[in-house]
Amino acid sequence: MPAQLPHPGIQFGIGVGNKQFKKAVDRNRIKRLCREAWRLQKSSLQEKLVASKKGVIVFFIYTGKEIPEYTDLFQHMGMAVSKLEKLYLE
Repeated sequence: MPAQLPHPGIQFGIGVGNKQFKKAVDRNRIKRLCREAWRLQKSSLQEKLVASKKGVIVFFIYTGKEIPEYTDLFQHMGMAVSKLEKLYLE
């Protein structure tokens, strides 16, 4: 049975493995960059989900071997948001 959200919208999480990034400072930086990129791009998806009274839980796992540049991360997060819109709203 799928998880039931208390209200329509999005719940978001991010994970970074400590095998690749031994220092918590590096893991936290990657998580901060991901959350910021998500925050700036999620609005269209959130509006459509609330309008259709649907909810979704999104969890990203960062598997890269280097700390990403914010511009690259922003671009990839935008692609993920557009794929989620197509998947859940069409």
